[in-house]
This record gives sequence, C-alpha cells and structure tokens, in this order.
Amino acid sequence: MNSPTRILFVCLGNICRSPAGENVMRHLIEQDGLQAQFEVDSAGTADYHIGNPADPRMIAAASRRGIVMTGRARQVKVSDFSDFDWIFAMDRSNYEDLLRIKNRCANPTVRLVSFCDFCKNHSHNEVPDPYYGGLEGFDEVLDLLEDGCAEFLQCWKDGTLR
Repeated sequence: MNSPTRILFVCLGNICRSPAGENVMRHLIEQDGLQAQFEVDSAGTADYHIGNPADPRMIAAASRRGIVMTGRARQVKVSDFSDFDWIFAMDRSNYEDLLRIKNRCANPTVRLVSFCDFCKNHSHNEVPDPYYGGLEGFDEVLDLLEDGCAEFLQCWKDGTLR
C-alpha cells in the first residue's frame, strides 16, 4: 500500500485560514471515504497563537457548513519540509516566509504551492485574511478553500497533480 498523501495548510497565525483549510480538506476526504489515503495538518508562520483553537468566528462559519473545526495552532517547523508532500501557502507573504525556510533545508521533499493555484471557480491569487474584517470574510475564505480543496482532490483522484 502506498503511503498517505501528506498535506500542510499554512497561514500567518494558524487560527483562521490554515485550520479552516485543514478541516475543509478533512471534511471532503471523509465524504469520499479516503481517510486512509491522506494526512492533513495546519500551521502558522508566526508564533502568535500557539496552542489556541481556531478563531470562534471561523468555527461558527465552518459549523454552518457542517464542517467541524479541530486542532490547535502551531508554528511551522523545518521538519515539515520533509514530513509533508504538499504545503499550501494561503498568501504571498506566507509563501515567501515558507520559501526562506525551505531553502535552508538540506533535502526538502515537499511541494510548496500557493493554495489559490488550485482554485477553479475563483480568480483570487491569495486567500484573504479575515481576522480584522467582518463575518462575511470568513465565508469568503471557506468558499475559496472548498473550491481549491475539491479541485486538489479531483486532480489527486485523476492522477493529474502537477
């Protein structure tokens, strides 16, 4: 049996976008009965919220969609670049921070990508940070995450991941 595909979602503080990505992906994987085929986690580039659960506004927005938010914030570590197959950066700043870490790794095996590269129905280049905005921002983030996660899973099933 092949080893599971390991995915890490990364944003700044790991309380809004990346835990939502982790749990949207997990929700879709469970709907398809593919739990044994994937390992999914999330982290932040900063250490602001280590140990905290997701933002209550994101938990509420996800709950309205039937998505259970689990996990606690952690910071990205160097070993993530060999422990995961894919790292999804939520925005350009996160991508640049992650690229700097990756470039310090001896043998990184991960594919570092901008999450929005997988969005099929939205034209965003970044997943916007909803932290300082209104409640509608959390729904916008979930729309993007559902789009990109569904497309990634479809490419995985089709064997067309680049």
